[in-house]
Amino acid sequence: MILQALVEHYENLLETEKVSRQGWCNAKVSYVINLSKEGDVKNIEWVKEEKERGKKKIWLPSQKKVPEMVTRSSGVSANFLCDNSKYLLGIDKDMDDDSQRERAMECFQAAKEKHLSLLKDVEGDMAQAIRLFFEHWNPEKAMEYQEIKENWDEITDGGNLIFGMGMSYAQDDIKIQEAWDEKQKTEQNNLKGICLATGEKTEIVRIHRTIKGVPGAQSSGAALVSFNAPAFESYGKEQSYNAPVGKYAEFAYTTALNYLLSQEKYTMQIGDTKVVFWAESGKEEYQETFFMSVNCPVDNQNMVKAVFEKLKKHEPIDIKDIQLNPEQKFYILGLAPNAARLSVRFFYQNSFGNILSNIARHYERMEIVKPGWEIRDYIGVNQILNETVNQNSKEKKPISNMAAMVMQSVISGSRYPASLYSDILIRIRAEQGKIKWEKAAIIKAYLIQNYKWEEGDHYMGLNEESNEIAYVLGRLFSVLESIQIDANPGIKTTIRDKYFNSACAAPASVFPILIKLKNSHIRKIEREKEGVKIYYERLLTSIIGKIEEYPKRLSLEDQGKFILGYYHQVQKKYEKREEQ
Repeated sequence: MILQALVEHYENLLETEKVSRQGWCNAKVSYVINLSKEGDVKNIEWVKEEKERGKKKIWLPSQKKVPEMVTRSSGVSANFLCDNSKYLLGIDKDMDDDSQRERAMECFQAAKEKHLSLLKDVEGDMAQAIRLFFEHWNPEKAMEYQEIKENWDEITDGGNLIFGMGMSYAQDDIKIQEAWDEKQKTEQNNLKGICLATGEKTEIVRIHRTIKGVPGAQSSGAALVSFNAPAFESYGKEQSYNAPVGKYAEFAYTTALNYLLSQEKYTMQIGDTKVVFWAESGKEEYQETFFMSVNCPVDNQNMVKAVFEKLKKHEPIDIKDIQLNPEQKFYILGLAPNAARLSVRFFYQNSFGNILSNIARHYERMEIVKPGWEIRDYIGVNQILNETVNQNSKEKKPISNMAAMVMQSVISGSRYPASLYSDILIRIRAEQGKIKWEKAAIIKAYLIQNYKWEEGDHYMGLNEESNEIAYVLGRLFSVLESIQIDANPGIKTTIRDKYFNSACAAPASVFPILIKLKNSHIRKIEREKEGVKIYYERLLTSIIGKIEEYPKRLSLEDQGKFILGYYHQVQKKYEKREEQ
């Protein structure tokens, strides 16, 4: 299903000329070897482009359409018209090293044979210049060229080079293109079968091209489909013959996926998982809307809210003068590094409207009273994951598989992973009851979705009518802390620092102690603030009246309700102060 969806997306991209046709690819090119008609090297031109990366400007290779490049893991295998300095010039970084010099010569000879073979019957000045270049070029005399000598380290840095004449590039020459395309048609292996992606009987590819752009994977690329050991073989079918994919489908899905990964503004990094997403129609407006909805940048929150409101009212959603179709099929793919291969963390497809509805319901579950200074209505998946890790530690990455599962639960409307809830509780315990609104919102959403806490919808703010013992105990703890603070203005350490974790897990062992402490605090308040004492006594009467006995233990579910009760009561206190 993944490959089929990517093949379809490739065909949409090809119609809009965003990707190259079969047999061609986009490559990063750093230099152009400019030739004369006689095949002499006139100069080597720098074609890197200056681009902004954050606040800095850096030089990056330019993208050029070139003949499809081979997949290299080891051995010598030359590309046509575009390759590094070892293949096109026969030079490497350290030519004083015998092994490197021999390797560079092997690479150059492979490129020479390939180019002379492909271009032997091709007419035109460009083809003739390249033939003459390979016939006459001597790598050992490369240092005689002043331009190569002065820029040796840059030219041999592994970047790709191409050939050119004047203002033209070799790969753009019509006759050379025809020769390359003809070669692709005649180059077939003997193994044919039914392609899993298209269902057609066609030539089956032995090795699939690599996928680039997944952080943590090999920089040269990693395979999505690959078999490299007998244990993975079936009926003696080696390598990728074990999962038969036709030559066209292999080119299409790898091209589409590499294109998606290259579009940084429409990708997300969730933990160790790189997430790409696309609409069946190929329109970028769907990608932009999804990215805003699930990532929720602060400056786009009003736009996200407007999208959800229109969706709820079944009104048309317009983005950049394009009306989005809620029935449009939408795909979301999560990839993670796994040595020389890629792991599929998740793949989800649904109508665009259903996916947005699932995200909207997730945010509804997350709704909670917030501090007055908070301007955000929503927090994205990455911000949720940030709450599960210690922000003071060097390693701030969430658990790998949990990150992907949280993303999948948000877009599909399924249960949240249990590790999300447990990690939030661990962080609250580690921070001794210091509860940010983000953590409280996550707990509320988890209890509603996973524990089917139907009453949770009534807990956006303080629920004074609630009789749930865990929630009431959380409220009581907050009031007892407030009494201590009012009795001792400026106190730095409160009962929260010492007793919160115990009170949350084993109330019966802690609350009798806290009630005794409260009595002494109330007497102190009575001497200075009679009105405050009366307020607290009334509040305590209404809360304690709901408690028949203190439970010995609270389950994980009830610990979450305790935390919510505490958080809501604290926010109510701040709310009263703001009103005053």
